[in-house]
Amino acid sequence: MDTTRRSIIKTGIMTSGVALVGAGTILDQRPSAAASTPRTNPFTLGVARGDPLPDGFVIWTRLAPEPLAEDGLGGMPSARQIVSWQVATDERFRRVVRAGAARTGPELGHAVHVEVAGLASGTEYFFRFRFRLGRHLSTSGRTRTAPALRSTPAALSMAFASCSQFEHGLFTAYRRLAEDQPDLVLHLGDYQYEYRKGSYVAPGGNVRDHEGPETVSLAGYRQRLAQYKTDPDLQAAHAVAPWLVVFDDHEVDNNWADEIPENAASVPGFMDRRAAAFRAYYENMPLRRTSLPNGPDIQVYRRLQWGSLANFHMLDTRQYRDDQACGDGYDDCPEAAAPERSLPGAAQEQWLADGFRSSTQTWDVLGQQVFFGRRDSTITPDSTVSMDSWDGYPAARDRVVRSWVDAGVRNPIVLTGDVHAHWGSNVLTDWNDAASPVLGEEFVCSSITSGGNGYDQPTGRHPWAAQNPNLTFWTNLRGYVNTTITPESFTADFRCIPEVRSGEAAAFTRATFVIDNGVRGMRKVADNPLPTTLTRRAPRSDEQIVADTIEAETGH
Repeated sequence: MDTTRRSIIKTGIMTSGVALVGAGTILDQRPSAAASTPRTNPFTLGVARGDPLPDGFVIWTRLAPEPLAEDGLGGMPSARQIVSWQVATDERFRRVVRAGAARTGPELGHAVHVEVAGLASGTEYFFRFRFRLGRHLSTSGRTRTAPALRSTPAALSMAFASCSQFEHGLFTAYRRLAEDQPDLVLHLGDYQYEYRKGSYVAPGGNVRDHEGPETVSLAGYRQRLAQYKTDPDLQAAHAVAPWLVVFDDHEVDNNWADEIPENAASVPGFMDRRAAAFRAYYENMPLRRTSLPNGPDIQVYRRLQWGSLANFHMLDTRQYRDDQACGDGYDDCPEAAAPERSLPGAAQEQWLADGFRSSTQTWDVLGQQVFFGRRDSTITPDSTVSMDSWDGYPAARDRVVRSWVDAGVRNPIVLTGDVHAHWGSNVLTDWNDAASPVLGEEFVCSSITSGGNGYDQPTGRHPWAAQNPNLTFWTNLRGYVNTTITPESFTADFRCIPEVRSGEAAAFTRATFVIDNGVRGMRKVADNPLPTTLTRRAPRSDEQIVADTIEAETGH
């Protein structure tokens, strides 16, 4: 018997897949360490999985018997711990196909990431974790591997969401998303918000409070993410399907750009804050080792292939951008058009162009954070646009569009979060000419809760649509977007809930749009305005709608 085999038997650890542990981690096997392990349920934050490949995926949990502990360590002792895991083909775990153990400790925030491999492609699996020899058992999660690289899946059910401010409402929309049973979930940023209790108040008041001060330290970010993850509706959404996650601004600081925080007074120490935020983000998300932060830097732009059906190009639009121009508001700002300015940064632009050139998939989907299409907020000849969006970096946007045109991408689609409302937008050759050729499409998801209770306009049109021919749809209701992707079409259902202050609110499909394979431009196939009997806010004038939009996107 070789030494490796003897050591495995001696410690009782049998692994299949890759268990991520901190460098130099040594398991503490003293009796005193066993005595210090928690006796209460440590799986208060649920389970998750992410980044599926044809042969596996990441599974995640984090031990936290006291999730809101101020030190951010969830009530766990300093001793390192062993957490065992199982992957099965059935919900009752009678057919376990992979099992093992992972080590974790305070240097990882007591998080567990396991990269499970060696599984069948395009297959549904279930997973769970055990602690203290099975005394504590996590909830189980449902997941699936990606299809084989050259296979052609009949369909993919994919949902995407963003912007879940804990104080502004209940996470009912996450629960409804879980009930829709998608195969894959994209989260496009603002998973958590950094503000202290009561400093960001929704219309009508907040329904619950953040714990702790504004997040600037590792302990603070760990505590805040733990608070969010205690929510049962969010846990349900994580348990239903694998997630692909990317961050936006509030995972660190409102409207930050590269090394520049929102407020100049915060510049000293900002990179330490960014390092703490990224460390906590990694610890709390089902990310692979390739995203393990290096100080204030983290690699999250990446590509996932779903057979021959779709490529998902997940972007990072914060870490490499030039600073927002002209005070970072809604401006008529000639400086923003400087050709050297970039939102994703030169290296990520090149990575995206290379991905377009090598793609053979039917659909190329960009999962990213801020509004891609043009939105002129004035009716005058000048153009007043958001400096925080791609409008503030028009040369970079032109280069990205040109890269997919030059590569001959068959069906480019942009998916976006950030702006707390549902939008549909075509990518036009000339943003001012409705008759100009369509080069792609953009679907924008509303917030889960951010902004509090929303409202609907029966027309489904924003006042800005009059001077922006690319804008095809809008509603200020909260929710998420369900998509069905097939070799023939890409269907987007704008899912909405009437209010976020009620845990009983039902979801409904406000509108449905379809893009046919090889045909540019989205077409509406269903329109279902919210009945006036369910409208919780009075009808808004165009001026109020515009004011609401700008406030949501510049203030927070």
